[in-house]
Amino acid sequence: MSYETAVAQMYALGHELAQTPSHKFDLAHMRILLAALGHPENRFPTVLVAGTNGKGSTAATLASILRASGLKTGLYTSPHLVRINERICLNGKPLADDDFAMLHDVVGRTAERLVGEGDLPWHPSFFEMLTAMGFEYFGRSRPDMVVLEVGMGGRLDATNVVEPRLSIITDIALDHQKYLGETVAEIAREKAGIIRPGGIVVTLPQLPEANDVIGNAILDAGARAVNAVPYVPPVSPGSASCLCGSWNRYPLEVMGARIMVESPLVGRHQLRNLALAIAAAEELHNQGTVQITPETIAQGIRETHWPGRFQVVPAAGGNPEYVLDVAHNPAGAWALRSTLSAAYPDLGNGREITMVFGVMRDKAVQEITEILFPIAGRVIVTHANNPRSASPDEIRRAAARVAAGIDMEEAEDVASALDRARKVAGPRGLVVVTGSIYIVGETMRMLDVRI
Repeated sequence: MSYETAVAQMYALGHELAQTPSHKFDLAHMRILLAALGHPENRFPTVLVAGTNGKGSTAATLASILRASGLKTGLYTSPHLVRINERICLNGKPLADDDFAMLHDVVGRTAERLVGEGDLPWHPSFFEMLTAMGFEYFGRSRPDMVVLEVGMGGRLDATNVVEPRLSIITDIALDHQKYLGETVAEIAREKAGIIRPGGIVVTLPQLPEANDVIGNAILDAGARAVNAVPYVPPVSPGSASCLCGSWNRYPLEVMGARIMVESPLVGRHQLRNLALAIAAAEELHNQGTVQITPETIAQGIRETHWPGRFQVVPAAGGNPEYVLDVAHNPAGAWALRSTLSAAYPDLGNGREITMVFGVMRDKAVQEITEILFPIAGRVIVTHANNPRSASPDEIRRAAARVAAGIDMEEAEDVASALDRARKVAGPRGLVVVTGSIYIVGETMRMLDVRI
């Protein structure tokens, strides 16, 4: 089987969120599939990361710290920016095309046999297939630690079949309400499903309703909470959130030593994600299973690579400066807005934003547009090459309450939106590309930005 055929067959299963509730491939089915594969998920230790915002940044930072500490490290994330292989990485390198095709063949044939024999009621979904492939890959390569980012929720997510060394819960906010619940408390209940009886949970104080749910879940499970607050640096009022150029840079006491945190992940919100990763790394060290030092924590943070999150593409060759950022829910939109204000104090003083925006229709489109559109001089709405994408007209209608006074136009695809933004902004302008990860991913491919 070729890589192209494997990818095509994966997408033929439908998008990971597009399955009907009656065809949810639950954890019992996932365990049947993994049992037939010889339980690869039991061949390597794991850290499980859930949350609404920041779980990818936290997972990527922790994985980088583990690599810097000399550990053979796996990282499983979702979704991807450009290529599906990005979701399964070993020591920072995405899964090779040939390995992807082989693993798809192994897992796919196993699933078909189980369906044929009546052990499974239906074929695994896109996400369950990919998760099983990741487990099979890591089971064969035997990393020292694998950091697993939950796809959605936690309690019923395919990744939640592992027994993690520790769990991390990042910030919880409203997102995926159709699947996880209409309130922060309901969503937190799903995220807290990764907490294990007698396990360890690294987290931070957050919204009161989320705190209540997580706290009660920890008590009910007899788990131990690790508070990452000591690793959140104080931010002076009016400061740029420790921003120094495009870096978060600040001194911090870690494991009895003073280090300099220098992260390529920009924005005040990233300080919390960094704190969670540092606290998790120290906890893993204290468990005695891995050797981590303050120096390797500093190195790992410095070497973290997590593209598409406030990623700046400098002006060059007559093109404007670009900021690429995934802001696909209201909390992410506020984070982007705050970071733009800190990073570009000249906005509104002769320089304005040209925004390229597209989002999935199952997101809080109205709220996101009401947060982001008012800061732009011009907004070009478009859609990604994805069946879940909201159409430009749907976005325009959702933004009706803030449309007055905003120069808004539609583009039929990302390529034409970027072309229009380039002409409007000019070589000294600022183009912010945001919304869905798929909009950002298509932009990175067109601008030939390194993944």
